[in-house]
Amino acid sequence: MSTLAVVEEILRETAVPMSVREIVERAGVRLPSKSKTPDTVVARDLSMDLKRKGESSLFCRTSPGRYTLRTLVALANPSSANNTTTSMSALPARKPAVAAPSTTRARTDSDSVAG
Repeated sequence: MSTLAVVEEILRETAVPMSVREIVERAGVRLPSKSKTPDTVVARDLSMDLKRKGESSLFCRTSPGRYTLRTLVALANPSSANNTTTSMSALPARKPAVAAPSTTRARTDSDSVAG
């Protein structure tokens, strides 16, 4: 069974968004990876699945580091099923950075190095 299949099973059982740490703790020995850091394996697999499949992924990120099944989000709130994360266009526009004032000064004779 793949990592994502185990994650899907766990998210179906709990039916609530979970952190990667919570998923790993609940999965225990069911995870196929023998990695010393299963958290990173699960996080990587979820992120890559979301990046590759986009809206067709079984999973969605509800907040940074928390995941759930897309079908559960659709059932809980039908109006937000297609908008599970904040899009960049919904964020307020930032003011452009202002250049720091120049700190150059006139050179004096004491600045020159005698050789």
